[in-house]
Amino acid sequence: MTKVLPKSSRWIFSVRNDGFSCIAWPCYWSGAGHSVERAVIAVGDFMKEALKEARQAGESGEVPVGAVIVRDGEMIAACGNLTETKGDPTAHAELLAIRAACEVLSTARLMDCDLYVTLEPCAMCATAISFARIRRLYFGAYDPKGGGVEYGARIFQQPTCHHKPEVIGGLQENECGALLREFFRGRR
Repeated sequence: MTKVLPKSSRWIFSVRNDGFSCIAWPCYWSGAGHSVERAVIAVGDFMKEALKEARQAGESGEVPVGAVIVRDGEMIAACGNLTETKGDPTAHAELLAIRAACEVLSTARLMDCDLYVTLEPCAMCATAISFARIRRLYFGAYDPKGGGVEYGARIFQQPTCHHKPEVIGGLQENECGALLREFFRGRR
């Protein structure tokens, strides 16, 4: 079941992690005169933005994973993987988005923020999501080999995990998975 945040129709402005680009598009949420169908489209729009970041990462030779952080219906950070570009094994899209959002909001806790990511987060990213107190995690493709949420370590199910976000997996799963399969097919 898709959860819907109550918001009225409005324009949303996105500030990317590079601090320079800003885009706007209409976003519709369920509420005063708006249908649930239109609200689901808004959730999908944020995943489409994460997919854009993933495609850009793939085009530059990175594993095509993208992440977007949203607060109150506004996209405040959008990043793709940069592990190869930065020579940093921790430069996953989720961690970069969390860092950017914390910087934009001047806080270490993102309690009222949602994270959209094209691939199930690994154990490292799932732990960071917990530490950042992300409210809700939406992810696209499941990752049986390297996932840390539904597969692998299942970080949020551990008794030592102090914050467990609401998790919605499989959002635009086919498109997210196809992007990854296409990328790795070209590498083999």
